[in-house]
Amino acid sequence: MKIQERAGAGAGRSAAPAGPAVGDRLPTPPRERKPALAALAVLLILVGALGATMLVLQAGDRIEVVKITEPIPAGQPVTDSNTTSVMVAEDPGIHYVEWSQLDALKKLKAVSAIPAGVVAVGEMFGDEAKVPSGKALVGMSLKEGQYPAGLEAGDVVAAYRVGGTSRSGSDDDAGTGGSAGGGSDSLLVEQARVDFVQAGKSDDIVSSTNKPVTLLVDSAEAAVLTQAASNGEVALVLVPGN
Repeated sequence: MKIQERAGAGAGRSAAPAGPAVGDRLPTPPRERKPALAALAVLLILVGALGATMLVLQAGDRIEVVKITEPIPAGQPVTDSNTTSVMVAEDPGIHYVEWSQLDALKKLKAVSAIPAGVVAVGEMFGDEAKVPSGKALVGMSLKEGQYPAGLEAGDVVAAYRVGGTSRSGSDDDAGTGGSAGGGSDSLLVEQARVDFVQAGKSDDIVSSTNKPVTLLVDSAEAAVLTQAASNGEVALVLVPGN
């Protein structure tokens, strides 16, 4: 009887072996530390942050400078109408003319012709224009019909003597041989570059005043052209090369 009771009591027990106690877990291997990789990661983060900071500082380090909006002939100053302001990145190696210096810049002259669309720098201006060696600037005042419509600085023109009386042979000797003739309607300068021309309101409207024009010519042609211009006997014609 006792044997049967023991057998019956053991029939309800599980056949699976009992697991280990909670405190008897196997030890895990210690993690391998890599201090070099950690230091490198920190260094990369710092370099990235420093680079981003420098980009932000450079983007914000900008100055307001003078930009030329219309061509300026040699010897002419800047004005309110041919300048505007733009923002550029500051560069110590470039002598920008800051917008706050515009009034002082108006007292100087372009040392050579300045095209439109460029940013003004100090080297472009001085007390007077620099005329190339062997060249001369000749100014004249022309009436309507003595110059082509739409004449602009930089155009290449030929200068003729018109409306004058015949010149003597001695006058021809004072000229430039083949470039200055002795009679009316003779060629004075075969090619001259327009250095300055006063802008008019409209070339389609006849003006009651003369138009000031300055030509850059060879020094040898300056005398005869100046003489004809003083007598109002010069007419300009556009030639190929514009």
